[in-house]
Amino acid sequence: MKNLFLLSSVCLLSAMTAMTAMTATAASAAVAPDLVEYAHRFEQFPATKGQGSESARLQKLFDLSWEFTMHASPEFATFVGYPGLNDRWSDSSFEAIEFGRALNPKILKALDSIDRSKLTPAEQVNYDLAHRRVERGMEGSKFHGEYLQINQVSGPHQEIPQLLAAMPVNNVKDYENVIARLKGIPTVIDQTIALLNKGLMEGITPPRVTLRDVPAQVGNLLVDDPLKSPLLRAFQKFPASIPAAEQERLKGEAVKAFDERDVPAFRKLQSYLANTYLPASRDTIAMGDLPNGKAWYAFNVRNRTTTNLTPEQIHQIGLSEVKRIRKQMDDLIAATGFKGSFEEFLTFLRTDPRFFYDKPEDLLTGYRDIAKRIDPGLVKLFGRLPRLTYGVIPVPSYSEKSQTTAYYDNGSLAAGRPGYFYANTYDLKSRPKWEMEALTLHEAVPGHHLQLSIAQELENVPEWRRHDDYTAFVEGWGLYAESLGGDLGLYEDPYSKFGQLTYEVWRAIRLVVDTGMHDMGWTRQQAIDYFKANAAKTEHDIEVEVDRYIVWPGQALAYKLGELKIKELRAYTEKELGPKFDVRAFHDHVLGNGALPLDLLEKNVKAWVAEEKAKGGK
Repeated sequence: MKNLFLLSSVCLLSAMTAMTAMTATAASAAVAPDLVEYAHRFEQFPATKGQGSESARLQKLFDLSWEFTMHASPEFATFVGYPGLNDRWSDSSFEAIEFGRALNPKILKALDSIDRSKLTPAEQVNYDLAHRRVERGMEGSKFHGEYLQINQVSGPHQEIPQLLAAMPVNNVKDYENVIARLKGIPTVIDQTIALLNKGLMEGITPPRVTLRDVPAQVGNLLVDDPLKSPLLRAFQKFPASIPAAEQERLKGEAVKAFDERDVPAFRKLQSYLANTYLPASRDTIAMGDLPNGKAWYAFNVRNRTTTNLTPEQIHQIGLSEVKRIRKQMDDLIAATGFKGSFEEFLTFLRTDPRFFYDKPEDLLTGYRDIAKRIDPGLVKLFGRLPRLTYGVIPVPSYSEKSQTTAYYDNGSLAAGRPGYFYANTYDLKSRPKWEMEALTLHEAVPGHHLQLSIAQELENVPEWRRHDDYTAFVEGWGLYAESLGGDLGLYEDPYSKFGQLTYEVWRAIRLVVDTGMHDMGWTRQQAIDYFKANAAKTEHDIEVEVDRYIVWPGQALAYKLGELKIKELRAYTEKELGPKFDVRAFHDHVLGNGALPLDLLEKNVKAWVAEEKAKGGK
């Protein structure tokens, strides 16, 4: 899983739709002057018709949009390495949100002022993707997702430490930027609480059952020693180039900001969650139970999958895929010589000590060893590999109990930050060895790290295309990457191969339980029971996963549908090109245009296949 804080940032803040659900950096009473100026420039843009070529106008609009995106979301600017905004927070005030909603139609009008027919084919693709983003953003803005500011896997208690840890800290100015953001945390918390309160009034909250650990997660940030807080990690060690006296000054200012501003702010949030928000949050789990919830879920499904499939159609695909993969699992169980039922084999996998590490550091070492085995084999499957490096580190302790098994955070060449594969070391008896190869393939290479880093290094595309994000493509590729393990020398152990199958069936199960809970009246326990009956994942892991599907409706559908499309296109390419098929060229082409909606990916691959056939005189 790609970290959803980053995913939502990229998805909502691609250059043409920064203003859909976010924000402006402003005082709470008014939108900041720089953003007002950007809005004025969007309004004026249609009047530039006839001033230069349409290609040049499109590039100017993209440049304007990217600049606006960086200023509207300085957190995103930090992650992509855009300089000069690292001391700021986005503004989630009601004024800023309404400003964004009102600006969207003006951006669409600016885009519509460009004559698409006068653009090159590549520019038309960029234009169409931008147009699609703005239209989808306008459609989604009516559902008020901004009221859902916090849950067990995302929210300011997760994202603030994550952002501060990603900030550059190479000189005094960098540290002063961190301190400025530490001082700004109370405003972030106050705006969060205001939106949560509005959600309570409108009946838009996460289900109470999923919020059970959140107050404690917030409390985990409130340590006695400020320098041991994840918020102040940058101040535990300084570059040698910073004089000792400056180090002490910076450390003192950070501790003061933490003690006097951040601790009271997070205590306020913790108290509000425990005493006000949780007791009043809803008992139901379905998105369909929210105001306009059926339409909201249908929108989420379309948006996440980039298809027009209905929840019922997706449910049926899931049932079919579970049946198909279960047959493979049954055949593999028989091949191991195990005597017993499917359920008994799952119990064996979940409980036998041979499948578990006893120490967190051993689990991390195991993941790192798998990654080292994969890396040299990538050249057999890819002609192009990214320059950006990656590492394997543990999920932060303050969130590990309710966090998923693993996730990936983007790196940035511009920011000098590697990508990171986060592995969850909480409750080691729920982290079996047989799942580790599939997870490494998905989260690191050739999954998220490879795909996202290659996208960042694309040439001859607008900046926003390097960071554009379609869940069906990104997570579909991650799941497809799991199937490449055999080509990379993995899955030689039958239990690891079963782990790959249980991960594949896990993604098929998602199609069934996500639609089941949000569209068909399934209970949380029904989803857990269906999951347990068809996959070897441990009970704790299953509960965490089901709760994730509850608070991110539709997101989990994208994995399997994206993987099925990529595999379909590979089969098509192999059939059409026959002996000319080159898996390296296929993979390079799929990744070579960045993330795309599935329909455009299909169109792109089929056009490339036609060109390849034509080269052979066929």
